[in-house]
Amino acid sequence: MAKTIVVTSGKGGVGKTTSTAALGAALAQRGDKVAVVDFDVGLRNLDLVMGAERRVVFDLINVLQGDAKLTQALIRDKRVETLFLLPASQTRDKDNLTAEGVERVMEELRADFDWIICDSPAGIERGATLAMRHADIAVVVTNPEVSSVRDSDRIIGLLDAKTAKAERGERIEKHLLLTRYDPIRAERGDMLKVDDVIEILSIPLLGIIPESMDVLRASNLGAPVTVCDTHTAPAIAYTNAARRLAGEEVPMTIPGEKRGLFGKFFGRRAA
Repeated sequence: MAKTIVVTSGKGGVGKTTSTAALGAALAQRGDKVAVVDFDVGLRNLDLVMGAERRVVFDLINVLQGDAKLTQALIRDKRVETLFLLPASQTRDKDNLTAEGVERVMEELRADFDWIICDSPAGIERGATLAMRHADIAVVVTNPEVSSVRDSDRIIGLLDAKTAKAERGERIEKHLLLTRYDPIRAERGDMLKVDDVIEILSIPLLGIIPESMDVLRASNLGAPVTVCDTHTAPAIAYTNAARRLAGEEVPMTIPGEKRGLFGKFFGRRAA
């Protein structure tokens, strides 16, 4: 049965689009059929991160408005055969997103894919609420800084109130993805430690992505970091996060620490 993930945060610039591409590619490399969907109408960056910007003919809004079929808008990745992109529009605004149209597209995707990963715009406006509405799982992307964590806490509240699952009285499965983590700066007190973030947000830890130029390099090359160089620290961290999403029990480690965190963090549940 298809699973729908929303990659979300309250704050911009925390790595949602990078994380969407990396997790999508990692799941597709397992042999699963994956669609990544860009909900950031008006900006559209997911196609750039995936190196598909020149291949966009139709987009999400074209499909919603009946100007194109879903199969016409989906772009197959050149490197991973089971990975597909549904790009956002750069020429429309978020008012063109309709609840009915999004529901129809999500149902079509569910019929043909194992995973649908929705790249949400930052904040709490229309695009973000529609991106999360049909999700089974939320990946809350957070930097280890107070403003990012505070905004993520707000998003967790919306996930518990404004999704289709919430309306049915169910709880959406939520996971924390901590990005741009630097253990040296955390030890100096320049950023929050992993324990601090988990204590504030109280959702299970999915992965810790270290601060690294490898992420920027992959984005500039137009490739998910999990495809660009699978041996880098960020690629390994994202791949392990994808394995956890798929149900595997993978030990957790903090970048810069040798001590495993399996017993401490893995499988931690929200209160």
